[in-house]
Amino acid sequence: MLSSYRQIFAAPGSLAFSSTGFIARLPISMTGIGIVTMLSELRGSFGVAGLVSATMAVSAAVLGPQVSRLVDRHGQRRILLPATAVTVAAAIGLLLCARLGAPTWTLFVFAAGIGVMPSAGAMVRARWAHLYRDQAPRLHTAYSFEAVVDEVCFIVGPILAVTLATSVFPEAGVLLAGIFLTVGVVLFAAQRSTEPPVHPSAGHTGTPVILNRGLQVLIMTFVATGAIFGSVEVVTVAYAKAQGHTAVSSVILALWALGSCLAGVVFGTLKLTGSMAGRFLGGVVFMAVSMVPLLLVAESVSGVGGLVAVGGALLIAGIAISPTLITAMALVERLVPAAKLTEGMTWTTTGLALGVAVGSSAGGWVVDAAGAAAGYWVPLTAGAFGVVAALAGLGRLRAGLASQEAEPPVARTVDLER
Repeated sequence: MLSSYRQIFAAPGSLAFSSTGFIARLPISMTGIGIVTMLSELRGSFGVAGLVSATMAVSAAVLGPQVSRLVDRHGQRRILLPATAVTVAAAIGLLLCARLGAPTWTLFVFAAGIGVMPSAGAMVRARWAHLYRDQAPRLHTAYSFEAVVDEVCFIVGPILAVTLATSVFPEAGVLLAGIFLTVGVVLFAAQRSTEPPVHPSAGHTGTPVILNRGLQVLIMTFVATGAIFGSVEVVTVAYAKAQGHTAVSSVILALWALGSCLAGVVFGTLKLTGSMAGRFLGGVVFMAVSMVPLLLVAESVSGVGGLVAVGGALLIAGIAISPTLITAMALVERLVPAAKLTEGMTWTTTGLALGVAVGSSAGGWVVDAAGAAAGYWVPLTAGAFGVVAALAGLGRLRAGLASQEAEPPVARTVDLER
């Protein structure tokens, strides 16, 4: 198993950009839940906390693809550093407003500014694609490894954010996220030798990426997936608080990420056959079905036993995450021209961000109105929507893959060199 992962790091500089990319990605898992925990402590409302976190997610959904389009046109280093500077400045403004008791509307303004945060995960995967575009098994392993890295981020990040916010001071989680972002991006941008080539015409030639019908299916499905992520985070924090153990929510969420991490490690070593589109649909269905036992145990068990049961349910539910996301990124790489790959991958994370916005705000509303346990109806509903979207778009995915396979190599080369 380990030999498959050792092979992908044979390329010079690959370990450096992947490890620094890990640091730069930690804020993604820390910022949202850090904001929720901070504001629930300082303002006493999960509804407001969820809306502020949702504002950041919507802003990321709008601004993220634009930042990535600039990356494809001008290079990672030239765009990463100023985008990070804007993000950190907005985060500092949010922390000051929260601490000083500024009007609530100021929280939304600075949360929107954090949405400029660059998509480090997409840029790391773009580097892997540049290295192993013609070696499908290694690219599959590289994407699987990065999915595991993502899940490690979601194991470590929430624990750090919630623990610091509840045991040190409420703003500590978001503050540390800003530090990680600054350090990670500076180190990542310094890895010049592995940076993909610049495509000055990206975004100006050919069909716009967002009009790719297969990519649209992935985006819609990822909206549902993001709604699962966002709502489970908010509802789990609220559920743990209702049981009198708020800090335990970080451990419970870490179990969810651990299930995904373990599944990703195994999935990366498999030699896959059959339809990639079919595998994606299977993952989405599993993710939706896994929300059913989560709701049942939350509504039927309380106290410490309820926390243990929710943690176990999330551990099992996590098994569906990494294989689904790995397959989705492989689909993007097949559907989108290389000159627009960073933007294409960012559109999928944009779908996730939109879903997180809907899920976190809906989860907060349901918790405030009907209690924490009832909040788990939100991820179940989101999962059902994801199944409908994936089923309805299965034909588009298959058609998009078929058209790429049928395209003459010469035409494909011209497209890649645009």
